[in-house]
Amino acid sequence: MASPTIAANAYASVARVLDTGAGGKSPTAGGPSFGELLKDVIGSVMEGGRQSDAQSNAMASGKANVMDVVTAVAETDVKVSTLVSVRDKVIQSYEDIMKMAI
Repeated sequence: MASPTIAANAYASVARVLDTGAGGKSPTAGGPSFGELLKDVIGSVMEGGRQSDAQSNAMASGKANVMDVVTAVAETDVKVSTLVSVRDKVIQSYEDIMKMAI
């Protein structure tokens, strides 16, 4: 259900995150912290959900195109799926660390 545009936007978002965290910057040198990045990503997912809801409401009132609604819902689906995948990897990493012998 993902289109090339959605994939390109997701790739660009990841590239921005990697660019801000790379380049030899340390967290004290002004780079974003993990908490800030997480907050931005969750905010982006929430904003996508709001846009999808707004498009759905606009379509119900006859003011939106079906393609716009489908695109907004698909983008939100991709964002939520990505967030869930990252969450699962973080949990798996935490569990792996907890299994390590000291």
